[in-house]
Amino acid sequence: MPDRFRVEIAPSQHVTALRYPAAPGNRAGVTLILGHGAGANQTSGFMVAFAAALAERGIDTITFNFLYSEQGRRVPDPNAKLEGCWRRDWERARRDQLRRRKAGARRQVHGRAHRIAGCRLRRRCDLAGLVFLGYPLHPPGRPDRMRAAHLREVKAPMLFVQGSRDTFGTPAELKPIVGQLEAPADLFVVEGGDHSFKVPRSTGVSQREIHGAIQDRIATWLRKIASG
Repeated sequence: MPDRFRVEIAPSQHVTALRYPAAPGNRAGVTLILGHGAGANQTSGFMVAFAAALAERGIDTITFNFLYSEQGRRVPDPNAKLEGCWRRDWERARRDQLRRRKAGARRQVHGRAHRIAGCRLRRRCDLAGLVFLGYPLHPPGRPDRMRAAHLREVKAPMLFVQGSRDTFGTPAELKPIVGQLEAPADLFVVEGGDHSFKVPRSTGVSQREIHGAIQDRIATWLRKIASG
């Protein structure tokens, strides 16, 4: 069962976070902070399944609610508030990490899973790595409105997981952008997957297998980041 804790965002404002401890004996020494998408909070089936599966693979995983979802609102907050909320959660995780180090814990680094359109990630975040699950490169049907310029400012290694049928940006659209980034960046393509990585039944591959392959790739990539 995940550990529940509270993160203070501002005076009289807080959000709930959940910590999924890595499986004993298999810890990678890395923590992934996983942010939810606009359509659901951290208790959605996707978030719970991914956090639990990554913990089983040795990745300490933290999920949290953005302030708007914690307050029961459907419309996401402006980008600045989304990033500020995530930053507070990261700072809390960082403090916990330092305490564990003093107690003899293994070295840990942080990653981030990104599912909120347009939330900007600057070099000042000082992260060891970033994981993007279904990067929203542009609004559906609007390739003229690209959201990629700020990626050039990110200096940490990045992993993009993108479905081949993602209407928010296909791997073919994303690949040349990833190739031009200064920081190390990898692109993992989910064949047949849409923005939520759902694949047609005609592929003959179950959704569980698809998710398992994604989780394996994320865990392998994070272990590489932790060791490097």
